[in-house]
Parts: sequence; structure tokens; C-alpha cells
Amino acid sequence: MSIFLFWLSISLLLYTYVLYPILLKYLAKPTKQQPQTFEHWPDVDVILSAYNEELCITQRLDNLLAQDYPGNLRILVASDGSSDNTAVLIKAFNDERITPFCFEENRGKIAVLNDLVANAKAEFLVLTDANTEFATDAIRQLMLSFTPDIGAVCGELHLVTEGSNQNSDGLYWRYEQFLKRQESTLGALLGANGAIYAIKRELFQPLAANTVVDDFCIVMNIKKQHYDIVYNEKAIAYEEVAPSLQDEFGRRVRIGLGNYRAFSSTLWALSPSQGLFSLCYWSHKVLRWFAPHLLLLALICNMLLISSPLYLTLFVGQITFYAIAVIGTYQINKGAKVGKLIQIISFFVSMNLALAFGFVRFIRNNERGGWKRTARQGEIK
Repeated sequence: MSIFLFWLSISLLLYTYVLYPILLKYLAKPTKQQPQTFEHWPDVDVILSAYNEELCITQRLDNLLAQDYPGNLRILVASDGSSDNTAVLIKAFNDERITPFCFEENRGKIAVLNDLVANAKAEFLVLTDANTEFATDAIRQLMLSFTPDIGAVCGELHLVTEGSNQNSDGLYWRYEQFLKRQESTLGALLGANGAIYAIKRELFQPLAANTVVDDFCIVMNIKKQHYDIVYNEKAIAYEEVAPSLQDEFGRRVRIGLGNYRAFSSTLWALSPSQGLFSLCYWSHKVLRWFAPHLLLLALICNMLLISSPLYLTLFVGQITFYAIAVIGTYQINKGAKVGKLIQIISFFVSMNLALAFGFVRFIRNNERGGWKRTARQGEIK
């Protein structure tokens, strides 16, 4: 049994990280999307909630106001009980396109998001983050993807790495972008990226207060209503990578917690009746979310088999792999320069360790979907 479980764990890990992208490349058929044409461009409301974002909120609103969008554009921006000057800066804008909501009490992102959408009037909503920057035509490009059958459009986020930043999140994100493009051609795009996506307002379903990965849940709810989700790589946004693995770790723990909550509410997507969408959900999301469990199972089973020379060698290989990750993470967080392979190994282990911590938090408590800011370049003390 230990042999079977060991190789099953290894096989599933290899499938989700290596073989699945190859399978997607084989299944995906390149398509040239015909852009939508509008006689009258639809009204768009941008939804932006912020907490303690005084360092970037002014720049973010200026960026949105500079959008080259031919239709009516309104920005609904909220400060969720910020303890800094975020609310003051929001109210300082004297532009009729901006509708500020400055809440005194900090209630959490999801409560604010639900309120903002309830106050929206436009046919389409663009959801984004305070630390994101849109290309000038980003909203125009998002709108060009909509057809009667499409309920949500995910844009492309470019992660910016500055200076000596060795956080490999940007490298992993490019890998994720490849998967999103292929899945989109199959009608099986899974969720969106909270930095840049658009939805039809009528399809929004209010979220539970303890939701964490709101972008994923909002779009999965739209898919459940039998609308298509597509990826538009021409709708571009930019965002800074966290300065180090240490700064990124806390965010990933929280995302991990949110992933397991989302899993429990999207069991419908596991059914084979969902076709390729189900295959992609199992392959891209479910197996990734349970990768920490598979890694632990492989290690335990390997320990039980070390009397065999083959499995002793494999065990030593596993220990060496994790030792490289620990040393590499320490060196990266200290600012030392390490090789690309060590960066990748360190990121992979750190990512799965964060998921494991997220799983522990998932089974222990039911905290609300509040705020946890990730440190950004220039904020490290």
C-alpha cells in the first residue's frame, strides 16, 4: 500500500504541474476572437475597495480617470474604515465620475464589495485593486470581449519585479497565464484575477462575509449560471511583485484559506457532466490545492520504504530538495543572490507550505474575509 500511495502522490503532482499544461496545449485550438462592435458603448462602473492605501490610492484613481473609454465611466471607490489618509485622499477628488464611499467601520473587503455592487447602475462592472495600474485602453479591451453568451472577461496582469527582487511569483504567474489562455480557448477558464476583470452586473451574486478569494467565487458563480468566461490578453494591467518570499507568504496563506472555502462551495464543478470545465477544475485547481497533502503523503510513504535501496535514494533526494528550499528561502529573504533553480525550488516549497497553513486555518476557524495587505516595494523597513 505504501508503494502504491507513494507513486500515486508523485504521479498526481507530476500531472498537475507538468503533464496538464502539455495536455492543454494539445487540446486547445487556437481561435481568433472576433471583437465586439458597439453602436453605443455600454456604461461601465469600476468597483474599487481599499484599506490603508494612502501610498497609492491617488495614483490609482488618476490612472482610472485617464482611461481611453468611449462610453460613460463611473468609479465607485470605498475606504473600509482606513486608519490612514485613504478616505481623505478619496474625498479630495473633484470629479463627477468618482463616487466615494468612506465607511467609518472596518467591516472587511467582502462587505464593502457587496455594498459597492449594490450601488452600481451600469450594465457592466470592472473590478480591480488599489495597487494595480491599467494600460490606457484596458477597459475598452475588456468590453470588446463581451457577447450575449459571455458573462465575465479576465484581463492579463503583468507582474513587475524591481531591482534585486528574487521572488519567483512573476515566473509562476507567467506559467499561470499560459494555462489561462489555453483554458479560455476550451471554454474552461477557472475564475479571474482580482486586479483586472469585468462582469455583467446582473450576474453578480452577493458573497458570504467569510469569502476570501472573491475574484474566483464571483466568476465561478457566473459560470454556474451557464455563461462563458474568457481571457483577453490585450486588456493589460500591471502590479508589483511582493519584495520577498517572506512578504508573499502571508498573502498566500490567506489565499490558501480562501481556496479551501471556495472548494467547499464549488463542488458542482467536480461533476464529469461539466465536461472539459470539470477536467480543468480537477487538474488546475483541485490537485494544486491538495498538493501539500500529496507532498506530505509521498514523504511519509517514502520513509516507510527506506529499507529498499531505491526508496532510500528517493528519500535522500526528497530531503535534499527540501533542504535546498529552506536554505534558498533564507538566502533570498536576506537579500543574497541565488541561482534561478534554487529560486524556483524555494518558491514551490514556500507556496505549498503556505497552502498547508491555509488548510489548517480552514479547518480551525471561520474568520471573515477582512484585509491583509502585502508589503510592497519601498515599504520594507
